[in-house]
Amino acid sequence: MNYLIGIDVGTSATKTVLFDEKGSVIASASKEYPLYQPRNGWAEQNPEDWKDATLETLKKVTSTSGIKAGDIKGIGLSGQMHGLVMLDEKGEVIRPSIIWCDQRTRAEVEDMNRLIGRERLIEITANPALTGWTAAKILWVKKNEPENYKKCKHILLPKDYIRYVLTGEFATEVSDASGMQLLDVPNRCWSDEVLEKLDIDKSLLAKVYESFEVTGYVLPEVGEITGLTKNTAVVGGAGDNAAAAVGTGIVRDGTAFTTIGTSGVVYAHSSKITIDPKGRVHTCCSAVPGAWHVMGVTQGAGLSLKWFKDNFCQDYVWEAEKQGVDVYDLINKDVAEQEIGSNKLLYLPYLMGERTPHLDPDCRGVFFGLSAIHTKPDMIRSIMEGVSFSLNDCNHILQEMGIHVEHMMACGGGGKSPIWRQMLADMYQCQVKTVKQEEGPALGVAILAGVGTGVFESVEKACDSLITEDKNNTPIHENIEKYEQLYEVYKKLYLDLKDTFKQLATI
Repeated sequence: MNYLIGIDVGTSATKTVLFDEKGSVIASASKEYPLYQPRNGWAEQNPEDWKDATLETLKKVTSTSGIKAGDIKGIGLSGQMHGLVMLDEKGEVIRPSIIWCDQRTRAEVEDMNRLIGRERLIEITANPALTGWTAAKILWVKKNEPENYKKCKHILLPKDYIRYVLTGEFATEVSDASGMQLLDVPNRCWSDEVLEKLDIDKSLLAKVYESFEVTGYVLPEVGEITGLTKNTAVVGGAGDNAAAAVGTGIVRDGTAFTTIGTSGVVYAHSSKITIDPKGRVHTCCSAVPGAWHVMGVTQGAGLSLKWFKDNFCQDYVWEAEKQGVDVYDLINKDVAEQEIGSNKLLYLPYLMGERTPHLDPDCRGVFFGLSAIHTKPDMIRSIMEGVSFSLNDCNHILQEMGIHVEHMMACGGGGKSPIWRQMLADMYQCQVKTVKQEEGPALGVAILAGVGTGVFESVEKACDSLITEDKNNTPIHENIEKYEQLYEVYKKLYLDLKDTFKQLATI
């Protein structure tokens, strides 16, 4: 029996999972670490924390599994995208990593548009300049910390720093590199034009691989710590969403997934490059060789529900503790009893601004239509519906671009909610399904490791063999028309409030 490991370097924790070649979980371990916010709008993490978590969890899964080290053929890496890791000539970390949710780079985004041109940047990198993406972070350090920039000899993404720790190799792969805004996404290589206009030395960047390709092997000193052998290959892996796509079987045209975590994502596979000239959705290279994906993002998806639960639902928390159940099970039960439209109450989920379709950092959350008739369950249902409307915005743009989804997978914490999945099925007007496998990104990159080491013939065939469907929500005909009417009001609200959001931001 062959075995494979998937490592997912997340924002809150690193999770390492050991799988057999049938996709069954043999052992799993995770370790959390802090996020630092030295100023409002800033977000940083210490790459050494990722390193310690990776080595500790690797050691734990190998030592507790009883598997011979020689039978572990490969490791796949997944992780949070867009983070900036800077190393000096000795390979030492220069400064904390500026991670994906950091918003300090508004001036650098303006610089990118001025130096390259917004339309040209979209043509090359398939995306408009974004504050959270890596290129703007590099420019910020160059402008604000020139001594650190001068010392920098290597620029890596979070999971690729872990690759360096494990193998000593400076490498990345196409899906994660797509989120740096330095990659020529249609041609799957670094863009000399972008690098020249931004005055970033190409030698700072790692070699780019396809996601399944072997990038190196475990170092002997790492093997001594973790129990792995020097014959264990480490493949390219994938950014978190591209890895989750493989882990849920989204590897062919007509397939997509919606994930409701802190943020929300609608992600569709495409065998051809498709770019939105308006920059409303993100196009990146897929982990499947020769393919791409298009992705819309809702900033405040599960975050909206958690925010409301943490601040206004202590009664639910106490009752859940009393009954020994999950608080969200109680919330879902009450929400299911409320009528569609939450008694004409609408919610805009813009707690953190919005990306798709508005790309507006100044818009904010809104309850619209609130009256004395409304109850707490009405408000919670309106939050879930508002998030679903925002995800429907993403899906409509994909359709506008010619990407037609035949069935949608649901994942993330919100994807476990039957009522939330039914909202999506009614709004998308297609089946919304789940898969039995719950490891998502870790399984996805383990599959890529299996392809790279010859355990599997291809990504597509591996997914066919390993991933099985579970639950299925079918659209309810009478719900569709009601949601369409509400959705028209929902869309109009942003247009009506857009200028007012800007006015509020200046006060």
